[in-house]
Amino acid sequence: MKTDLIEIFQTIRAALQPYTALGFNNRINSEEKYDLWSEKNIEIDGEKRTETFFVSLEIKDDHVAFDLLPEGLPQHERTLVIKELDELTQNLIEDKVAAGYKIFKEQEWV
Repeated sequence: MKTDLIEIFQTIRAALQPYTALGFNNRINSEEKYDLWSEKNIEIDGEKRTETFFVSLEIKDDHVAFDLLPEGLPQHERTLVIKELDELTQNLIEDKVAAGYKIFKEQEWV
């Protein structure tokens, strides 16, 4: 089980990085924050977009925050607060990201 926030961040970021080859771009890729966006021109509920948030990961004071779509949900409902990372939590995160990618792909947002 990992408890060091930097190690947790780096482990999850490594799992997210392959998504850049699947059509996502990262705007921030620092030692404390990483995010992925789709920059495809799309329309959602009549609103035209040139960018759509997918996922972000950030080291906070006492945890790593993991945010995944959908944007419309309140922050507390879409953010995972990670203070320790075990295999079960890692698998949960990877499954959530894969499910999110599937939604983006089906909707042709990426």
